[in-house]
Parts: sequence; C-alpha cells; structure tokens
Amino acid sequence: MAGNREKKDTVEKEFLGFPDIAADTINALLYQGKEVAQAKMLWPGPTETLYQGREKLRSQYEDLCRYELTEGEVRVMYLIANQSRRDGKMLLRKAGYIGGIYREQYGRKMKDSFPVIEFVLYWGETAWKGSHDLKTFFRRKKIPEETWGYVDQIQLHVFEMRHLPEEIRALFQSDMRIVVDFLAQGADYRSDRKIKHKAALLKMLGALSGQRDTDDIEKWMEEQEIREEDEITVCELFDQYVRQGKKEGKAEGIEYGRARQLVTDIESLMKSFQVSLERACEGLGTTVSRYEEARKLI
Repeated sequence: MAGNREKKDTVEKEFLGFPDIAADTINALLYQGKEVAQAKMLWPGPTETLYQGREKLRSQYEDLCRYELTEGEVRVMYLIANQSRRDGKMLLRKAGYIGGIYREQYGRKMKDSFPVIEFVLYWGETAWKGSHDLKTFFRRKKIPEETWGYVDQIQLHVFEMRHLPEEIRALFQSDMRIVVDFLAQGADYRSDRKIKHKAALLKMLGALSGQRDTDDIEKWMEEQEIREEDEITVCELFDQYVRQGKKEGKAEGIEYGRARQLVTDIESLMKSFQVSLERACEGLGTTVSRYEEARKLI
C-alpha cells in the first residue's frame, strides 16, 4: 500500500506542477476565482525545509512550492499539500513548514522576505475532522481566555476536493475543473470541455479512482495517435479510455479500478494490523458502506 500511495502522491504533484493548474487552483480556492495568481509569474520553489530532531536536523517535504514573482522579487510563496487521509496534527505540521521558511528568511538564506501561504487539498472521501486553528486544537487544555491574546493563531486552510460545492467548482478554468466535477458527479460525468494536459489528467483521475497502473497512459495515447497538442474534449477522451476500457479490451475503467483498489487496501489493513472493518475503513478515510458497494463491483 505504501508503494501505491507514493505513486499517487507523484501523480498529484505532477498534475499540480503545471503552472496553469497551480495558478487556477490558487485563484479558485483562495481568491474566489479572481486572477490574483498568474501562471507566468509562478516559479518552482524548494519543497524541503529542515527542523531539529531529537539528535540531528531532519528534512520535511511539502508537495508543491511556488514563488510568485513581481518585478523580479518574490511577492508571496504558496505551499500546497495533498492529503488522502485525515491528519489530526496537520496544523502543527503546517507550523513546522512555514516556520522553517521564515527561519531561512531570518538567517538570510533567502534574498527576499515574503509571506508564506499554505493550504491543503484533501482528496479523502470522509469529512476532514482535524482542527483548523490552535484554539480548537488545544481546546482540552485549561488555558485562560486572557492567554489566547498572546497565542499566534495559525489557521489551517483545508479544501475537501471531493465535496466542493458547485459554485466553487465553477470557478476553475483549467483541467482541475474536470477533476473536481468528476469527483462530484462520478462515472456519469460528461463535459465538452477541452483538455489541455491529457496524460496528466488521465493519470490524476486514475490515481484518485484507485487504479494501480497509470504508467502506460502515454503509450496508450501514442497507440491511439492522441497528441498533447490535439484538441479533444472530455467526452471524446473518456469514451476512448475510461468508458470503453483500454485498447487491449480490459474492463478496468476508472470505477472498476477504484473499487478493486479500495477493497484490496481495506482487507490488507485488516489482515496486517488485525483491526475491524470499521477501523480499517476509518483509517483509509472511507466508510463501510463504500467498501460494501466496491465489493459488489468486483
């Protein structure tokens, strides 16, 4: 399962790595669709920062980092984290990421000083239950109200990508619109939107749907004589790849791949850690009913 998660993480990073998709995601989720971030102004930044471990410095990695340059200077840095599972301590993790970058600015390891914005794209099926601010995170501590006035209120900005309301999905202009609409509407999703990043989109949808093997998509496109520069709509591409299956005639569309992967992961978790079905489903960010539906499909 670790290998599958690693491959899924790689696919998500590749998809978000396109400047137009990164800028579109920032604008749709943070700025209500207003073009504040521009693709041509976004430049890759370091995804690694250091923190002091028990005995030595350790590395910590963010999924995506983008500098926004204005007149040759960094105006802001965006950090994007992809999460497939709920993480109750994600707020503290964010503090470590951002603190590491500000420390580097303080230590003059960076030329400019600039604000850092981090937000989380949560791809899990069940609702995110982690705390979004420090006061909520430490709610069990008996801390006087007067003390909170001196506690820095770090905010965790989480967007549940499978459950975005329609008015938010409509703000996306890039291929990310296809992803969020597909996740919201399921296998019945159809659209005449033109696809820009065809291979990356198919990999992204496959990874989010539970397909293990997305490495042969470029080969499949070559066999179908589909080029990245060709104009092709969602329906046209889906009819060839998702709904009809691959050229070899395999009946492994996105829905089948999702069901098979979900069942395999849950049953492996139950067997390896001797946990109940309910606990395994909770650990993987899904539900028992979803597991039972997946079992029927395979």
